[in-house]
Amino acid sequence: MKTLFRILVALPAILFVVMGLRWAVDPSAAAEALGMTLMAGVGLSSQIGDVGSFFLGMGIMMLLGLITAQRSWFQAAALLLALAAAFRALSWLLHGAALTPDMIAVEVVLATVLLLASSRLAEGK
Repeated sequence: MKTLFRILVALPAILFVVMGLRWAVDPSAAAEALGMTLMAGVGLSSQIGDVGSFFLGMGIMMLLGLITAQRSWFQAAALLLALAAAFRALSWLLHGAALTPDMIAVEVVLATVLLLASSRLAEGK
């Protein structure tokens, strides 16, 4: 079971790191992969900085959880994913954004996997 959790954490962690790095080297392709268009000026700076750091940071936290077996790394990444899902729902409810149930579902499922991993893969378990 531990091996399954390691795989379920490692695969998206690697994808998040790649996506974060992609924002640094090819932001137009990274934006397109998320259904976004690139902004300009300060918006572009914020978009690349915020979205790139979100993905890279989350991927690194997940990998650190796997390497160190400290549950706080899994929990931090789970918090970010849960908040992303909540803000997607809020953007739809309050601001007329498109509803993206597929993206919300992935974020909720992965946040759940990370919380389970925090108890299954943490030191002493």
